[in-house]
Amino acid sequence: MILGVYWYFKFPEKLYQFRFFTFFEGRGGHADTPAGLIARVKVTDPEYIIQELEILKSRFQKTHLDIKISGQDMVISIDDHLLFDYHFQLVSEIDSILTEEQAVWLDDHTPFTTEHHQVFTPEREPFIPIEDKFIQITGSDFKKNNAENLSVRIDCNLPVSQKQPFIGDLKEICHNENLSVFYYYRQDYNDHCNLMLFFTNGRQKEDSFQNINIHSFGSHVRRMTEKYRLHFGHFGGLKYYPTNGPHIELITDKEYIINPISTL
Repeated sequence: MILGVYWYFKFPEKLYQFRFFTFFEGRGGHADTPAGLIARVKVTDPEYIIQELEILKSRFQKTHLDIKISGQDMVISIDDHLLFDYHFQLVSEIDSILTEEQAVWLDDHTPFTTEHHQVFTPEREPFIPIEDKFIQITGSDFKKNNAENLSVRIDCNLPVSQKQPFIGDLKEICHNENLSVFYYYRQDYNDHCNLMLFFTNGRQKEDSFQNINIHSFGSHVRRMTEKYRLHFGHFGGLKYYPTNGPHIELITDKEYIINPISTL
């Protein structure tokens, strides 16, 4: 599973600029459509462009790339429900290739009948189901440059006296499980505390793409119930909902994860 900074509803403004590609936002809910980046261009030699894209795609194995050709006209698109920096870096390089080959931008009204269709499929990681019911996968509101963030959230409670060593053990789990961001909210009641824990990563780029084994992570957290008087869920009602925080233990790309967009 890939956790971290992504884009779906809005374009990463001020981070990327494309000459040929247009961003199409995803639609959640019942529509459930991926976000996408599409270029409609006229080129001198479509076959040469395909060759260049095939070489480029060998570096970006985790992306889907769709190419349609009609004479000298091409429609090049990439889409996903989570567009990471990794995807935008690929599109930046495609944009450079099209610029070097003096491609001409075509608008949406240009007639196009597909004569040849080529798809480069992504290299898929084996699907690992989330077996632990205490793990929630959550998104976020918009952060810097319209970024969102995909995180693991765990709600739990334990004695206040055990909170600090428990947090220390969770940091160690993060180091072992390829997680670079860990923060939490807390609320004490008597000698107990409710915790709302968040685990994620920062921006996912070509040279630092991070895969998380969610089953392994969940197993390590579950074993903490043998060491601490730990219970999943919150205790004491809404009055003791954890709102004190965020308390940051590990962080990278903070402005894309923690800070609300209104403070930037």
